[in-house]
Amino acid sequence: MKPKAKDFKSLRRKYIIDGIASYTVLIALAIIWIIPIVWTVTTSFRGESAGLITQSFFPKVWTVKNYVNLFKEGRILLFKRWLINTLAIALCNMFITTFITLCVAYSLSRFRFKMRRPYMNIALILGMFPGFMAMTAIYIILGIFTDAQGDPLLLGNTWTLLLIYASGAGLGFFVSKGYFDTLSISLDEAALLDGASQMAIFFKIILPLSKPIIIYTALMAFMTPWADYVLARVILGADSSRQSWTVPVGLYDLTDPTRIADYFTIFTSGCVIIAVPIVLIYLSLQRFMVEGISAGAVKG
Repeated sequence: MKPKAKDFKSLRRKYIIDGIASYTVLIALAIIWIIPIVWTVTTSFRGESAGLITQSFFPKVWTVKNYVNLFKEGRILLFKRWLINTLAIALCNMFITTFITLCVAYSLSRFRFKMRRPYMNIALILGMFPGFMAMTAIYIILGIFTDAQGDPLLLGNTWTLLLIYASGAGLGFFVSKGYFDTLSISLDEAALLDGASQMAIFFKIILPLSKPIIIYTALMAFMTPWADYVLARVILGADSSRQSWTVPVGLYDLTDPTRIADYFTIFTSGCVIIAVPIVLIYLSLQRFMVEGISAGAVKG
């Protein structure tokens, strides 16, 4: 029985209505997401003094002085120092975390040993708990170590924060392991027959074929300290001199009620500067991120 023309018209009408409804929802969501971003960017160029409450969405006076003042050193504002701290921690964490994660993922993907399955199950269970649940315990443990005067040795230390970030790298192997599982084991077997060691196979065969997952892992490791406030505040809050703070900690401190009226436009300019590198990196590496995530999700 041939379908009637009326049925085709009904399906076409339903398809058009569904399309209009879908695009309407997507446009509405896009506007909801874009408005705060536009307001933050325009406020960073606001020339008139303003706190959180403004009389107009767009500035009445446009200026770049907020960006100039952002890099002026003072007792409250140490943006250049915070930016250096954040960049150093992010880069070091990127290299350390990426190396550890890929090594663990490769080991779990290629080798079979007694505690392999229990370790993977424990890592899966621990990953279900939010990270901030451990912050109180981490703070107490770090606070135990003090000098002769009773001042903390590890709290308020930039490199302590890096140690905390890198310490959990071995639990973030699932996506990388899934990617390595997609690479044929015959590559390893052929290399072993040629006399290659497991280290040579990993560095000379597996890693060159794993560019998407390397980029994905490195980017995630870079973004964690770059945008993290909660853990950084817990670890670095003991430094009253502000010298060891990261950008998120320092910028959030500018929103204190006692100084927000004077520093809010500077705060928004700092938000724009800290967001630009992530946006540029994401746009340039988006293709590799999608490949890494999609391939790593095939097997677990």
